[in-house]
Amino acid sequence: MKYLFAFFLSTSVFFIDQQAFANPYKKALNDTIYLADPTIFLDKGVYYLYGTSGNEGFLVYASSDLKNWTKPTGKNKGFALKKGDAFGNKGFWAPQVFKRGKNYFMAYTADEQIAIAHSRSPTGPFVQEELKAISGTGKQIDPFVFTDTDGKNYLYHVKLDHGNRIFVTQLKADFSDVIPETTKFCLSGTTPWENTAKTDWPVTEGPTVIKKENLYYLFYSANDFRNPDYAVGYATSSSATGPWIKYQGNPIISKKLLKINGTGHGDFFMDKNGALQYVFHTHYSNYKVSPRATAIVKAAFVKGKNGSYRMEVEPESFRFLMQSAAKKNKD
Repeated sequence: MKYLFAFFLSTSVFFIDQQAFANPYKKALNDTIYLADPTIFLDKGVYYLYGTSGNEGFLVYASSDLKNWTKPTGKNKGFALKKGDAFGNKGFWAPQVFKRGKNYFMAYTADEQIAIAHSRSPTGPFVQEELKAISGTGKQIDPFVFTDTDGKNYLYHVKLDHGNRIFVTQLKADFSDVIPETTKFCLSGTTPWENTAKTDWPVTEGPTVIKKENLYYLFYSANDFRNPDYAVGYATSSSATGPWIKYQGNPIISKKLLKINGTGHGDFFMDKNGALQYVFHTHYSNYKVSPRATAIVKAAFVKGKNGSYRMEVEPESFRFLMQSAAKKNKD
């Protein structure tokens, strides 16, 4: 989640286990990028990085190699989307950028609602002619737009209703709104790894969907973001709308694997070499939650003996994203 839902989690207290990891991955504190709920979008040879960073909109960083990142490069003082140009007054969370034709779109959360803005450039400005959220009931966050091979568009998202629960609904072809009557429940936190604090408000959030052959993979994060056990798992279905079967090997990204607390809420992207990578956030350190640091790890579908695929990550590829010191000092 994006900020402290203390009123939902008043009975749960999360303690950072200072003895859990003797040698956590180190990062250059002055150059590390601190964006929560990040996403990376590759366009014309340039990687663009967006994420949760404040109440003014969404900053965007750029890189040609995933190693050296520019200072915020959005066309409005570093912002790809600036408050006032599109829906929302605060709580700008969890952006996703995608391209259709010559237009770029950004799906995002603000004011605990979901909106979709558009631009002619990945650096923005992303705008709306009418400042509005999409249709739907209650509080809705964490959008992910998926276009199926038949051309239908789906919006995976989270509703705050007896927990953070993941839903899917079909989008109109022009992304102007959803089709409310198509909304279906996907999954919630029901297994032990998804609710290690045993709260009465289980959290599943940050959905991302990939289709591999004829199977849909729904990746998500579970536990409150402040919890050291915040981690990533997935479920599969033969349909874009479910029903979903959770992978028995969950979680696939966790503090146990990467030796750093709070691993989760990210997005998959294909790099220039055709390799799949996952960008996500971690806690600032194993002793402090915020500001959350941005990292990437390589991932791949691995075919099992029964012919089905499972997702695996390469822990040795894990690293934090850094702003280029040379370019930063020019500012």
